[in-house]
Order: sequence, then C-alpha cells, then structure tokens
Amino acid sequence: MVSKTSSALLWIFAVIFTVSTAIYQRLTGPTHPKKVTVAIGGKEYTFNLLRTYEVSAFAGPADAPYTIKLPAHLEANLRYKRLNTNDEWTVVPMVKTGEEATAYLPPQPPAGKLEYFISLTDGKETVELSQQPTVIRFKGTVALYILIPHIFFMFMAMLLSLRTGLEALFKGHRTFSYTKLTVFSLLIGGLILGPIVQWMAFGDFWTGWPFGGDWTDNKTIVGFGVWLVALLVLRKNTANRIWPIIAFVVLFAIYMIPHSKGGSEYNYDKGAVETGTK
Repeated sequence: MVSKTSSALLWIFAVIFTVSTAIYQRLTGPTHPKKVTVAIGGKEYTFNLLRTYEVSAFAGPADAPYTIKLPAHLEANLRYKRLNTNDEWTVVPMVKTGEEATAYLPPQPPAGKLEYFISLTDGKETVELSQQPTVIRFKGTVALYILIPHIFFMFMAMLLSLRTGLEALFKGHRTFSYTKLTVFSLLIGGLILGPIVQWMAFGDFWTGWPFGGDWTDNKTIVGFGVWLVALLVLRKNTANRIWPIIAFVVLFAIYMIPHSKGGSEYNYDKGAVETGTK
C-alpha cells in the first residue's frame, strides 16, 4: 500500500523525471536549432543554425527568410542546395540591416529539405559556421489548437506511464486506474491528434506501419499497443505488476529515441514524400 505522503513524493519524482525527458526530447530533436561557436579576428561568436522552417498554408509558395544576428564589422554568405540531389550549390549574400543579416531560401514542398553552409568574413579571414552542412526541413504550420493539446497529452502519457510503473513497483492500489489514464492519453495525443499534426505539417495522416517507415508513428503504435496489453491484463487481474512495469520501460525507451527520427522527407527525384530513410 502506498501512503498519501509516499504517493505525493512519487508524483513529484514523476514530474521531475518527465520534464527532464521532455527537455531531452526537445534538445535532441532534428528541428531544434544547432548552436555553433566560431572564432574570427581573435574573437568568438555564437550562432543558432535553423533546422526547420514553417510555411503558412494560406501564404502560398514564397522565399523563406533566413536571418542571423551579425556584428557590424562582419559579412556573411549563405550557400545551399536541395538535400540528396546533384544540384549545384547556390551562393547568396546575406544582406545586413542593423545588427541582422538576411538571405532568402527558395520555397520547398512539405518535408522538402535543403542543406546549407554559412560563411563569415571580416575582410581578412573567412570561416565556416560548421564543417558539415546543416539541414533545414520545410513544413506546414500546425494550428496551436491542435499542437498544444497534442503536446499536453503526450507529456501526460509519459508522466502517467512513469507514475503507473512506480505504483506497480511499490504495490499501490491505483495501478489499474493510472493505466486507464495512460492509455487514454496515448490514444488522444498519439493516435488522434498526432496524425492531425502530421497532416498539417506534411500532408499525410499516417506514415508508419504498414504504409511507411516513420519512426514516430511506429514508436507511437508500439507504445500504445504495449500499454493496451497491460490494460487488458489488469482488467482480469488488477494485482498484476509485471505488465505495467514492462509497458513503462518500453514507452520510456521509445521516448529516448530522438523525436522525428526517420520522419518525412521529400524525394526530389520521385516527387513524393518518403519516411524512415534516416
């Protein structure tokens, strides 16, 4: 039996652990800006390299502005090409306005990707911000009334999953109740709102098994499936401790996979979106 004090402590631990996991997901995701530091003229400068760009469905195709903060004595050039193509590199100067420099990237279809370099010069020395090209993926804008509930329910699914696992581990009497809430959160956040988010961003509702190899879709259905099994087992035997713990471990392992890994990517040769390529 878990006392009220112990239950409160377990909730506090679950919240802290889940927030840490969410931060890890955010920082390791392919859309999080890449921070780089370079030295030029004897001074170091830090920049954030963008890896995602949202295009409004109502605006139509338009060049995407790419802006960085740049000290007055430095100039910058951006060169880019479409990812996984034999295109020649296109070089464009970044036009300075005050403390910012801007260049424009050409519009891409949903899930289209460009790879790019940015170089800096002070008139005497030229440096690249990165040794390898940075990849930026284009996607449609996801409405906040869909995105916020999606994020909320996926966060709650991880929180409830952990709390349910702890309840089972410490032989609490709420394991079955927490399991039902976990399955409900995964259903709403992952299997209902998740596909809507993907449709708004890339034009497809589901690109996991059996239609494609999208890791996000596949890990969502696996996590939901394992927790559904745990729910069915507990319906017959609410004292079962093994399956809730197994389900938590599986879902936690899934959450450790960087978000959007193996996700949607536009194949310029085929003119279609593919998944699971990386």
